[in-house]
Amino acid sequence: MLPSSALAAVEKTTLLSIIAGLIKPTQGTVLLENKRITGLKNQIGYMLQQDYLFPWKTIEENILIGLKLSKQLNEQTKKAAIDLLNQMGLSGIETQLPKQLSGGMRQRAALVRTLATEPKLLMLDEPFSALDYQTKLKLEDLVSNTLDSFGKTAILVTHDIGEAIAMSDRVVLFSPSPGKIHKVFEMPDELRNVSPFNARNHEAFSSIFQKIWKELDSLETGKK
Repeated sequence: MLPSSALAAVEKTTLLSIIAGLIKPTQGTVLLENKRITGLKNQIGYMLQQDYLFPWKTIEENILIGLKLSKQLNEQTKKAAIDLLNQMGLSGIETQLPKQLSGGMRQRAALVRTLATEPKLLMLDEPFSALDYQTKLKLEDLVSNTLDSFGKTAILVTHDIGEAIAMSDRVVLFSPSPGKIHKVFEMPDELRNVSPFNARNHEAFSSIFQKIWKELDSLETGKK
């Protein structure tokens, strides 16, 4: 999902809240697996720009919060969460506090917290925008591979055209206020079947980037 830069942040937030079932739409219906979404019981996970880890809790306590609140916490789900932490390259940090970790490590811990409850749908709201470029590229690959491994569907909100192309099966371009779907770009298999890092370096990347850029520019200038 690639909003025009003129699209107000409140519209993006409203849309995500409607998808999550937090706000009732004035028109239309949101379906997940052909069932109407009502509240958080459908297990929709969020990954945000800020990790929102509780600074006074250890990493282990942080990643288990979702399980505890949803009353899914038991020895089996706890072990699965710790195993996932290890898979993310964060083994041995369970007793550390968030302030002891780098920004990239905190975002990985936040992803573990989100995935631990096994949500059916993940919403990624500019999750890499606060990170340095190198860390951003590494996390794009890590998150993409993790979602593929778990067979998860995700909605990524970003203003970064390159990130949208590299991480997505399709890119949905939104028009400015009121926010409407302007155009949908299906990503070719040669980009969908490689990692985000390799997608950025693929020969097909540049032409798709230019197409989306042209459409985005037309929205902002009002020209076709």
